[in-house]
Amino acid sequence: MENLHSLTVPSGPTNGVTTNGAGPMNFAELQRRKSNLEQELEALSGVLESQGVNMETPLITSDGFPRSDIDVAKIRTTRARIIRLKNDYKDLMTKLEQHVHELFASIGYDTDEDHENGIINGQATSTSSGVGSVPSSGARAAYQPFAKINSVVRDSPADEAGLQQGDEIRNFGYINGSNHENLTKVAECVQENEGRAIFITVLRPMDAARRQEMNLTITPTRDWGGRGMLGCHIVPL
Repeated sequence: MENLHSLTVPSGPTNGVTTNGAGPMNFAELQRRKSNLEQELEALSGVLESQGVNMETPLITSDGFPRSDIDVAKIRTTRARIIRLKNDYKDLMTKLEQHVHELFASIGYDTDEDHENGIINGQATSTSSGVGSVPSSGARAAYQPFAKINSVVRDSPADEAGLQQGDEIRNFGYINGSNHENLTKVAECVQENEGRAIFITVLRPMDAARRQEMNLTITPTRDWGGRGMLGCHIVPL
């Protein structure tokens, strides 16, 4: 059994919204932290994969003893780290959303009406006050949904992840509205992460005017019993 302290994966602070007591992160720092979390979670998923297990695989035998064919201590430590980082990721996504809300409000965007009618629907909106300055293109594009779930096959990875028809995708792993390249990067992300969890953020229509943000996890799989590795049809917005 390998030494528990030999676990070689990137590590960082579990707090995803502040920097070494220096106060809240700015947007660029939040984006970098998000990327770092995703990279570490991917590395940790690789540790589990190297042991032939996932987050649910039993670690004891039917007799109640630890399995001898895997490094139980390493797996438990890795799982605990993944759980902590998933919680950090959710907190970080909330902070990112708050940051963008504040950014739009500071330049005259209505954070209720304009936010619901413009940004959440994936279209740039103009300010009623005529303010000339606008958010940076990176911040705006990263915040806007860029794709939509057109259909979901029952019992598919997408179905198990909780995706529903009509969900609008804001983030798919490291992919967002600024870098999806007409969804080609989404396909690459899926291919690169077969059997590994991908964190996604979607906006789910509640009624004609409101959307609910949801942070989900999807694991691309080939042998789920249907076509593709997700079991859903994604179209660009």
